[in-house]
Amino acid sequence: MSSLKERLLARVTNDLEAIEAALQDNLTPYLDLVSKTARHILFSGGKRLRPLLMVISARVCNYSGKNDKQFAVIFEYLHAATLLHDDLIDGAPVRRGKPVAHSIFGNSTAVLVGDFLLARALSIAAIAENARIIDTIAKVTEDMSQGEIQQMMNKGRMDITEKEYMQVIENKTAGLIKAACRIGALIADAPDKDIERLSAYGYYVGIAFQMTDDLLDYLADTWDLGKEVGADLKEGKLTLPVIYALKQADTAERNRMIEIISESDFSVADFQLLVDLLQSYGGLSYTRDRADEYVRMAKEELAGFEPSEALETLEMIADYALLRKI
Repeated sequence: MSSLKERLLARVTNDLEAIEAALQDNLTPYLDLVSKTARHILFSGGKRLRPLLMVISARVCNYSGKNDKQFAVIFEYLHAATLLHDDLIDGAPVRRGKPVAHSIFGNSTAVLVGDFLLARALSIAAIAENARIIDTIAKVTEDMSQGEIQQMMNKGRMDITEKEYMQVIENKTAGLIKAACRIGALIADAPDKDIERLSAYGYYVGIAFQMTDDLLDYLADTWDLGKEVGADLKEGKLTLPVIYALKQADTAERNRMIEIISESDFSVADFQLLVDLLQSYGGLSYTRDRADEYVRMAKEELAGFEPSEALETLEMIADYALLRKI
């Protein structure tokens, strides 16, 4: 029996190929340096989850036009822009298993190409001449910026609450995926109730994806993860597995966890000890259960739509949020 990933890819291969072509066709800088930097981040791997969700959401709403792939690239350009900026802010060495853009092209170039990709996304959105589409893109761009600032302010804090963690991932990961699903419905001229259902689906899937990503930081190897294992900790980011375990641990082991977390160049042995403590105090299982809950809520939002292959694909993508490797 084929895996969920294989079955999902069989359904969406043609869409992914069309999205890949649209990413090339709509990237139109006249400077070679801009093109090289943008292509480094855009075509170094990546799941194309966000543009794919926009295309499938439009199909669920019976979209019959020809511009879905063009609008879909908005979300990969926005995502790539945030990665360029985030990697520089975080001082990350690798992204998707390759050196980060700023280490190759320089800090200033990475920032400005990120700005170019943001502007390119807004230019494509304007083609629709639809105020709701433009408003959605503008709002998610604002939210992602503030989410990154909030995450930056939280760095190194050991008292971050689950609520604060949720605020960051709502503004960043979940917000962009929600916007992708929302615009899929908007370009299909779907009724408001369907727009809101797909927006909620995208929000819940986005939360589940981020929680799974945060879980994999402690469970995956570098090849699967596309970044250093433990990278979030080395950057001073406390995610849900750690936040929950710190809250549950006794004083001695809480202090031991804090000691490891506070040392940015912790050893492999210390990292493994931390993983063991996260397991012991339920941080890993709690995060997995929360992600599972959000997937369930995402699929509930799809119940109001007529059955279709596209709808089944959205359900499969929600399930994949829990099972994937990065």
